[in-house]
Amino acid sequence: MASSDFWQRLSSSLALSAEWESSASGGPARPTRGTAKLWIFLDILTVCLAAAVTTIFELHTTPLDEARGFWHGTLIHGRSMGILLALLCGFCFTLIATSRRMHLYTPARLTNFLHEQRLSAQACLTSGLLLTGALYLVHANDIPRGIVISTVLLVAIALGLRRLIFRILLYRRFDRGLDTRNVLIVGTGPEAQALRHHLDSIRHLGYTFKGFIDLPGSRPGAPLPPGDIVGTLDSLFQNARKQFIDEIFFTTPCERHIVQEVLEQSRAHGVDLRVVPEIYDAVAWDSPVEYIGQFPTMPLHRGEVPELELFFKRVFDTVFSVLAVILISPLLLALAIAIKLDSPGPVFYTSERIGKKGVVFRCIKFRTMVLDADTRRAEIMHMNERDDVLFKISNDPRITRLGRFLRKYSLDELPQFFNVLVGDMSIVGPRPPLAGEVRKYDLSHLRRLDVTPGITGLWQVQGRQDPSFASYVSLDVTYIENWSIWLDFKIIMRTIAVVFSGTGS
Repeated sequence: MASSDFWQRLSSSLALSAEWESSASGGPARPTRGTAKLWIFLDILTVCLAAAVTTIFELHTTPLDEARGFWHGTLIHGRSMGILLALLCGFCFTLIATSRRMHLYTPARLTNFLHEQRLSAQACLTSGLLLTGALYLVHANDIPRGIVISTVLLVAIALGLRRLIFRILLYRRFDRGLDTRNVLIVGTGPEAQALRHHLDSIRHLGYTFKGFIDLPGSRPGAPLPPGDIVGTLDSLFQNARKQFIDEIFFTTPCERHIVQEVLEQSRAHGVDLRVVPEIYDAVAWDSPVEYIGQFPTMPLHRGEVPELELFFKRVFDTVFSVLAVILISPLLLALAIAIKLDSPGPVFYTSERIGKKGVVFRCIKFRTMVLDADTRRAEIMHMNERDDVLFKISNDPRITRLGRFLRKYSLDELPQFFNVLVGDMSIVGPRPPLAGEVRKYDLSHLRRLDVTPGITGLWQVQGRQDPSFASYVSLDVTYIENWSIWLDFKIIMRTIAVVFSGTGS
């Protein structure tokens, strides 16, 4: 999407502020646990940095002298470290409590930008007033009011700017099809079509419509193109698996036991379930109303997503890739020159791979085969040493002389650090498959596409020489179901040993 389209969508988010403020009173979304922890940590860090910066400028001191004075109780004459620390902690506590009260830790996709900015400023000013009240009660007249006012204002500006930058980055990822949530809508009536139009028209919500589920007896709406109806209620979760569905919206009335059955299956499959409250007002009377833009919905099930851990995984991927590219840049240049001298053709080979949730991206590697390798693949299919889906030949005649060396030590995969930097891949994850491989997958095999593919993974270090496709899938699923930062670290360590031992293919 063009840059002008992006800013137009951001401005449309601003234009919706009046409608959002009136609709938000119905009860905003509950925050996910990991996201809330991350935002709270960033709020505390922002307060500490703002207090340090304002103190340095007001007292004309240095960071080292400020830290020493704070610790020894000489930063402000007559005020011990305990009092200053208590006031700082009190401000952080009131800011967090007020922000939670105003639902500022809810997912950004469910809130409006301008409304969020107003609430953020209001939370800072409210906390600032409570801080000044505390200063009056403890008779802290010797604490410069300039430090207090500057700290509160700097915190308000910093929080607003941080949330703005976060939204811009989030919208950019939505533009590239990353971090969006795929949805199915049960029903084809006017409500279902209105919801579909709402999700398509407000793109900053980050939802991608994947199809309608036909429900017999539902109230008819406008005629729909045949491709928009992807199945019936009986095939709901088969379609959910095929389409990598994150949420299901019920917009058509049906018997309570049907909704209950779908709810149980949603829990089993890890798919979120929402209903329109006007239609299902008796299904879950204690559930809060959450607004998707201005469209009211009621969540019946929300899967647990380790968002905090995934955030740190992304941070680690970015930092690791930047350092790796810097450190190995001479090696990359040397290999590029060697490939150019070894055989005619480009230095890099790019191929379309299937990433998370079936998103297609271009995977980059050093070229290790002759120029017409893809056209000659059909000629050597009978030499395949792997079963069914996978394709691998030990002595592939298409591989160049230098290419064998690159593959032996997995040097051909070094350019994939650039795929990691743009977010298409991770350092650790399942191997990104070709589209031809995915077309042969059973439904259960699609589980390995639920996460971001990686440069290395459990299969690459443990079962690379195993020709069995079942073992290939089993190791990937094992990694997904047991994932942790520590597991990624262990796989990276084992990868280093595998690379230096030259057991690559």
